[in-house]
Amino acid sequence: MIRAVCRRAHAVLRLGSSERASRSVEQLVIQRAAWDLQGQSQHLQPSELVHSNAIATDVTELIGSTPLVALHRVPGPDCKAARVLAKLEFANPGGSVKDRIAKAMVEQAENRGEIAPGRTTIVEATSGNTGIGLAMVCAAKGYKCIIIMPQVPSMKERYLICRKFGAHVHLTAFAPGATAFVNMMDHMSALLAQPDHWSPQQFSNRDNPQCHIHTTGPEIWQQTGGNVDYFVAGAGTGGTMAGVGAYLKEQNSQLKNVLVEPTESRVLTGAFPDQHSIVGIGAGVPLPFIEALSAQQPWSGALISLELAPKS
Repeated sequence: MIRAVCRRAHAVLRLGSSERASRSVEQLVIQRAAWDLQGQSQHLQPSELVHSNAIATDVTELIGSTPLVALHRVPGPDCKAARVLAKLEFANPGGSVKDRIAKAMVEQAENRGEIAPGRTTIVEATSGNTGIGLAMVCAAKGYKCIIIMPQVPSMKERYLICRKFGAHVHLTAFAPGATAFVNMMDHMSALLAQPDHWSPQQFSNRDNPQCHIHTTGPEIWQQTGGNVDYFVAGAGTGGTMAGVGAYLKEQNSQLKNVLVEPTESRVLTGAFPDQHSIVGIGAGVPLPFIEALSAQQPWSGALISLELAPKS
């Protein structure tokens, strides 16, 4: 994934999972990375954060404005890029980039009058991070929440985190490839047949990529001073790529967007879905957001560069 961005001058890639980052790393990032609080990137020391007069009304106000850090040792000596940057989404309060869409999908549904605390039970099928984000947002706003996940030992920590936020976790039978996803969706359909049960449907909800158009994309553009030639993201729902990729492409028509999926499950290039070890991407199903970006265009090769046209 890192080598994919080593062919030109500047690059950005996204890292997301809290499981891969310790608290010590997070503190180091707070000290050294550019953190956007007032709309302008600036270097903040931990003491400045502690003594800030800005007190969040609730945890959802702390989502976003994550730091960007330059990678030096990770890319290796063969990397030809001038910079490889990581957007540290584990700095979100729920620990991943999915906090962003959880907040956006719930709040936009509230604005449309589709849901309300005390009345609506929010239901979602997820590999974990969206579930954690939704459970946290629901806890802050007063919603009942049901998270559906496949029963896989490696996801135990995610089950527990969702439950700590007060969500009910329903586990479905695991199977290689798309079958696990189908099992979760079948269970969710049964739950949504009940009164006042609503799902954000993250794989098809336009508030997913729109969130990244309004937040993640502008953050990256501002933090880099517009010096971005490649954007790299994993293929989860496709929302991060569809949103951030479209925004950055609008700012720089020469920018290349690179989408990464597991080698064992190359669904977007026409291969059959299969079991893999990367949690959070490679659901084994087509991604509507990505298909819409490359409508009627063939997928091929080891690396796919999405040529997103600038918005008219």
